[in-house]
Amino acid sequence: MELLLVRHPRPLVDTGICYGSSDLAVAQDELTRVHASLRLPHAPVFSSPLQRCAALARLLSADVAFDANLAEMDFGAWEGRAWDDIPRREVDAWAADLLRYRPGGGENVFEVARRVACAMDTIRHHGTGTAIVICHAGTIRLMTALASGTPLAQAALAAAATPHQIAYGAVTRVWAGAGDGPMPV
Repeated sequence: MELLLVRHPRPLVDTGICYGSSDLAVAQDELTRVHASLRLPHAPVFSSPLQRCAALARLLSADVAFDANLAEMDFGAWEGRAWDDIPRREVDAWAADLLRYRPGGGENVFEVARRVACAMDTIRHHGTGTAIVICHAGTIRLMTALASGTPLAQAALAAAATPHQIAYGAVTRVWAGAGDGPMPV
């Protein structure tokens, strides 16, 4: 199955703020810009329910399947804080145990990987050859790692260790289960 993973438009938040699962809106001009830039086939649309994804998904389809399993990681007490204000010892503790540490008391990477894997199963069971998924950079990194059949813990670690380089509105194409890995669109 071909998955077209689309990162949401830039949300209304200052640069340098941790906002994982925070439900942030998108400026109308940014939403319009990203929507106009997309060249996607007619296919079922799945989306994180967070506003920054849902707004774009609704522009793409009147029949969106919203799935909370596609949401970005919950950073607990870190949400809404400047990354520079989070104590270094906490960031170091997370770096020392990427798989199991709960940043800000929120989710750990393994839990996020497990729910993203559930979302991928739901999408696969939908039974179409192509699906469009509007989601987040962390979710895209996880789906890319999981698509090749990598075991859950290894996929979670690979996604967590992958530098964040996914632009707002970017499309990443993966073949779920084919082992081919990602291909840029």
